[in-house]
Amino acid sequence: MTDEWSSSEKKIARRVFDAALHRELAEVLQTFKAMAASASDPESMWSTEDFLSKSRREIDSKYDYRYSQLHVVFGRLLREGRISEEDLSGLSESKMNVILRIAAF
Repeated sequence: MTDEWSSSEKKIARRVFDAALHRELAEVLQTFKAMAASASDPESMWSTEDFLSKSRREIDSKYDYRYSQLHVVFGRLLREGRISEEDLSGLSESKMNVILRIAAF
């Protein structure tokens, strides 16, 4: 899609990717704990399990650390407000252009 990832770009990408994934997992964990704490019947227990399954599928499909996919991953995270353009500072102009176009969808 675009040029190769330099060593410094790979470091930036790993830092941004890991931080975004960690924040999203922390959100899921917080929601899970609240749901589990308030579960008072089998229905609420199963809805908690459904929430976890759905969250895992979404996270597994969203966070793909292959360099060929990072443009899409970062575009989506940018669109969702999970990262900022400033977080990606240091990536090449061509990579940023692709990421910003994807974020605009």
